Amino acid sequence: MSRPTLVIMAKEPRPGRVKTRLASEIGTVAAAGWVRHRLARLSRQVSDPRWATVLAVAPDIAVASRLLPALPRLAQGSGDLGDRMARVFLSLPRAPILVVGTDIPAMTRAHVASGLSLARQHGAVVGPANDGGFWAVGLDTRRAVPADLFAGVRWSTEHALADALRTLPDPGYLPTLSDVDSAADLARLSD
Repeated sequence: MSRPTLVIMAKEPRPGRVKTRLASEIGTVAAAGWVRHRLARLSRQVSDPRWATVLAVAPDIAVASRLLPALPRLAQGSGDLGDRMARVFLSLPRAPILVVGTDIPAMTRAHVASGLSLARQHGAVVGPANDGGFWAVGLDTRRAVPADLFAGVRWSTEHALADALRTLPDPGYLPTLSDVDSAADLARLSD
């Protein structure tokens, strides 16, 4: 059996290319700096010998970037977020796979372990976010990956989770966590 895998979807943290909504409020350099710091911290916070940890990187040429943590990397490829995540599930060895974003400060190893376990038990798992999206999605790819995975999802809206659920087989659920999209979200972190 292949080892379970945690995939962190990551954009290269260059000013003007990451967290555009946050950047509009705090500046492009500050937003890129936050993402770089967050990626470094997240890679330490959730890596574990029980699973492989991989970065799925955008843009594809950033696979060799020095701005990213020293983890195995694969290129996300083209298309919308759903296309890129579906490609990740299909490109890795068959096993429980959990895909997460970089902007969930409360995510822990326990969340990852639970997500991989739920993917194994249910075939799919989702971690809802407070804004109507999700911070994690997983599949046990030893089972068939849905052909319509993420089809019709309205990304970056309050409908993203509901839309994605229509394409997932009866998933298990992780706790609802908050992501960081705005200066107010950052301020809540220091409360």
